[in-house]
Amino acid sequence: MKGFFRLYLRAQRRGMLFWGFCCLIFTVSFALYGLPLGAVLYPAALCAAAGGIILLLSLRKSRAVCQELSLMQHHPADLPDELPAAQSPQEQAYQALLLALHADRQKLKSNMNARYHDMTEYYTVWAHQIKTPIAAIRLALQNEDTPLSRRLTGEVGRVEQYVQMALTYLRLGSDSSDYVIRSCALDDIVRPAVRRFAGEFIQRKIQLNYQMLNYTVITDEKWLGFVVEQVLSNALKYTPQGSVSIYMEPEGVLCIRDTGIGIAPEDLPRVFEKGYTGYNGRSHRKASGLGLYLCREILTRLGHSVSAESQVDHGTTIRIDLRQHKTIQE
Repeated sequence: MKGFFRLYLRAQRRGMLFWGFCCLIFTVSFALYGLPLGAVLYPAALCAAAGGIILLLSLRKSRAVCQELSLMQHHPADLPDELPAAQSPQEQAYQALLLALHADRQKLKSNMNARYHDMTEYYTVWAHQIKTPIAAIRLALQNEDTPLSRRLTGEVGRVEQYVQMALTYLRLGSDSSDYVIRSCALDDIVRPAVRRFAGEFIQRKIQLNYQMLNYTVITDEKWLGFVVEQVLSNALKYTPQGSVSIYMEPEGVLCIRDTGIGIAPEDLPRVFEKGYTGYNGRSHRKASGLGLYLCREILTRLGHSVSAESQVDHGTTIRIDLRQHKTIQE
């Protein structure tokens, strides 16, 4: 309020200076003609009182308009319908400018939405089309059981995962969602993700320590499954040898721990940032910096959270807190 009052007085300073200047002229004129100064001071005091009342009424009205405009900042889309009536030609000109800018903004938003819709539709079609040759390759590899065929099967699985990651990235930018929130058995979500990488576990001789989770979570089964797959993929990618462990900690926290190369201390606070690859990503040249970012975004929308703990050359532990932190609007 103090800041507004100061700005209001600054806006009215010309009128107040004009009143003071007029009083000065009358005082000097009366003094030159030898007239009593009381004949000036008394009307000046009355004018000041009347001006003060008018100033207070104007202040009250201006404050109400400013509060209304402040509330409109939270609903810019309703700008044309909520603008207060203009009180001067200057305000009318400013409102015309605002409406023109709003119309340009709406047009730009419509164009961006149309382009985004076209892009999403194109990549969705592309993803479904590319699944056909991937399925054909997988079917052909099933007829052989050689080290090469098992390796190629694992790489095909990686391709499928990258395709799904691209679709997930596009869907996260959409206003709509296909979340189906319900009570799910966590083992029924984690075990399919583990089976997806079974061939890679066997081929690379990485030990899997899986403890029955016996936990029920309120979540979206498909989206949480994507998160688990992504974390397992990272664990395998950065674990040349050793083991990957999956277990529950108290208070509903799912842990996926590996004995891989770990994450540098300076990189750890930023591993969930979009596009951040860190030292490991630059060394292996295989990281996009999107995997853990997508995991965090998905878990946030599901009302969960994620954190990472790591030590170089001793492995990484990803903790997914599956407790509900907020109400999800389906």
